[in-house]
Order: sequence, then C-alpha cells, then structure tokens
Amino acid sequence: MPRIIRVRDNLYATAFTLMKLLPARYIIDKAEATGVVTPGTPIIETSSGTFGLGLAMVCRLRGYPLTIVGDRAIDHDLRKRLEMLGAKVEIVEDEGGPGGIQGARLARVEELRRAAPESFVPQQYSNPDNPAAYRVVGELIAQALGTVDCLVGPVGSGGSTCGIASSLRLSSPGLHLIGVDTPGSVIFKAPEGPRVLRGLGNSLVPGNVTHSAYDEVHWTTPGEVFHATHELFSRHGLFMGPTSGASFQVASWWAQHNPDRTVVMMLPDEGYRYLSTVYNDTWLREQGITPAPASSGPRLLERPHQVGETWSRLLWGRRSYDEVSGRPSHEEADV
Repeated sequence: MPRIIRVRDNLYATAFTLMKLLPARYIIDKAEATGVVTPGTPIIETSSGTFGLGLAMVCRLRGYPLTIVGDRAIDHDLRKRLEMLGAKVEIVEDEGGPGGIQGARLARVEELRRAAPESFVPQQYSNPDNPAAYRVVGELIAQALGTVDCLVGPVGSGGSTCGIASSLRLSSPGLHLIGVDTPGSVIFKAPEGPRVLRGLGNSLVPGNVTHSAYDEVHWTTPGEVFHATHELFSRHGLFMGPTSGASFQVASWWAQHNPDRTVVMMLPDEGYRYLSTVYNDTWLREQGITPAPASSGPRLLERPHQVGETWSRLLWGRRSYDEVSGRPSHEEADV
C-alpha cells in the first residue's frame, strides 16, 4: 500500500514502493481462490517493467514457475532481478505486426500458452482484476483526505487510474480524472511512433482502459518528464521513477491553476531502478535528452492527431474511444 504525502498546499502524493505488486498479488489471489491456479501451475505474462517484477515476487514466494515475455526495454538490472527471483525471461522483437512491440509480446505469450494449456496468463491489459485491485487504494485515499477533486496518474494498462478513480467516485462523484500519456502511444488515439518514456503509453489499446472515465488527457515528453522526476526528489525528497515524474509534472500544473481543489497524484515506483538511466547524466547525453522544464504550460488540442513533441492536453470529457475523433477532417487535411 502507498504512503499518502502532502507535497504542497493542495497537492498530495500517493507514493508506492512498487505499485504493480498490488495487482500482481490480487490477480494470483483470485486465480487461486477460483482454482484456476493450483500448486505448480506455470504462469506466463507479458511485461517489460514493474508488473513483471511484482509477479516474479509473488510467484517466487508461492512456488509458481514464471515466464516473462518482454522486449529490449527490460534493462539489465531489471532482468537480473527477475532471474534472481526464478523467472525465465524471453525477449521478443517488433516484426512490424499489428500492435507493435506489445502485439509481438502478446503473440509470443499465446504461443507459450498453447504449448502449455495448463498454464495461467494474468493478462494485465484486459483482466478486470487489475483495476479491481486498486479499490483499496481509493478507500485509503478517501479515508485520509475526504473529498478529492482531481486524480492524476500515468496510463499504461489502465488498471491503476481507472481502478482508483472508480473507487474514489463512490465518495467523490465529481472527481476529475487526468490520464498522463506520451507521444507515440495510441491509447488515446494519438499517432503511433517510437517512445522513449517507458511505463506509460502503449502501442495497443488495453481493454482495461475505460476511456469514458477520463476528463482530461496529457501527453508529456522525455526532457520535461526527466526534469520533473529530478525536481520531485531535489525539491520534495521523493526519489521516484519517470512515470512518477510525468504525474508530478501534470499534477503540479493543474494544482497551481486550481488552488481551491484537492489534487492527488499517483507515484508508481521508487527511483532505484533508474539510477543508470534517468538519474545518470552520461545516459541522458547518449540519448540526446536534456532535462528541462516546459517553457510554458501544455498546449490545448482539439483532437488527438495534433499531439506533437511538446507537452499537450486534450479535454477528453468522459467520452468513449469511438466518440473522440483521432484523425483530421478532409478540410484540415486539405489545409
């Protein structure tokens, strides 16, 4: 469970050591309770980040053989930790198929599942137990703070933002939910492309993203996010990862512009995994990234196809995926 920390006047942090441990444990608990998972059942899942790490912890403690299908975003240190916990790690490449690298990973998971039909696949992107796992976090926040006006969090699988918002809206029905994404991600209909920021965004649209839950979407870029990640530690003593920095960047801006509202930002994991990357000047130079604050606030968009290489936002308005136009009209295309 997270710590709830007051960062400034109307801004609070929900700070996790490892947020994805919560849904990993919850999904396995439910599978055990229903008899889907029994002693020795092989577990197969796709992850290149902290969900895989949380799942590896649970499987190690409970004796389940685990295979993690990931891609080259799994850095050396994370892979070593997964293997120390007994997980087998498979790395796949993007062969240009539908869904990009996530699609390739899911295709490999399906191959492994067919070869071992007795196995269990947690399916973090589509399993409703993922968002359900966060109900207790919403209850914790409501108990600590009372009415919450705005929740800000990064969106990858959709489980945490949708799950916590659903729980909070039981006591704060007017809650304003802001999802934080990154250019190149297709979750909210922006153009697909390469993504330097990992842990948020996706090359496919996860089933656990309830688009009609979001009031607003922001797309943040690496230089701004890495600066915000550093600032979160240097100014507030919160040593967190880059998805936390993205959440902090957006939440700080929104809280400043809405000083009479109570804002809660989600900080998914601590920064130790990122010492050789986000907190490493040499790595940043090699990537051609200079951490710097946004020169101004986010650019307001009318449609997702306008997402570019600067911080931008769209008033999503709790619309479904199909209700939001992701392409320019013929008139705009002609111009």
